Amino acid sequence: MSLTLTPARRRTAAAVLTAALLVPLAACGNGDDTRKDAAGPSGSGSASAGGAPAANLTVLAAASLTDVFKTAGAAYEKSHPGTKLTFSFAGSQELVAQVSQGSPADVLVTADTKSMDKVKADTGTPAIIAKNRLVIATGEGNPFKVDDLQDLADTRLKVVLAAPEVPAGKYSKQILDARKVTVKPVSQEPNVRAVLSKVELGEADAGLVYKTDAASAADKVDAVEIPDEQNAIAKYPAATIKDSENAEAAAAFVAWLSSPEGQKILQDAGFQKP
Repeated sequence: MSLTLTPARRRTAAAVLTAALLVPLAACGNGDDTRKDAAGPSGSGSASAGGAPAANLTVLAAASLTDVFKTAGAAYEKSHPGTKLTFSFAGSQELVAQVSQGSPADVLVTADTKSMDKVKADTGTPAIIAKNRLVIATGEGNPFKVDDLQDLADTRLKVVLAAPEVPAGKYSKQILDARKVTVKPVSQEPNVRAVLSKVELGEADAGLVYKTDAASAADKVDAVEIPDEQNAIAKYPAATIKDSENAEAAAAFVAWLSSPEGQKILQDAGFQKP
């Protein structure tokens, strides 16, 4: 007799298997059971100093949040002792696929609302936590003197873009089409950080990335601003995942991202107010 697993059952099975694999590792620990006693067998339990239950949370986040979420995660853990955040960064389309396939996780943050909408049956109500915009990333010193979007049509330039299914790729297509600029990219990358990497390494002369991405590599790339009337605004929704075993702790982290402390960290990194 065959047995079909629903997404919820797939998540449960995956969580059980993970727990089984981690038991031998826990036995090899240093004997410090402080977190284990606080969190309990399921990874949640007593409240942290921040008022939310202590928990081990897995956060699926858009690649463009890599640097700022590492900073935010450290700040959150400091103010919420007993809570541990584990981030998984990728293109939003990859994260949505993981949620759809039942991968165990607690929070999802994408770089566009359309991606989040695809898994609305699997998530709580999303909240926009930040906005971003595109810039043209070039090699340090802008050796090819790229000044605007039209320059990207120059066939002598090696231009790299995010793939069309990636939010950054969708935004790039939107603004290029609006200006009737035809670009033949040398490659289309699975996430915006891969675009940035190509420019950083000199494998591309220019690429469209988020302003925050270019800022994170300011010593390796130059950022050419795109006027507001020619640009696109990226919105970042965050939501809990309904099958999370740490629902209260996950909701607390999502709420914290909109708090003054969370917003300061995001805005210090160059993200705009939601």
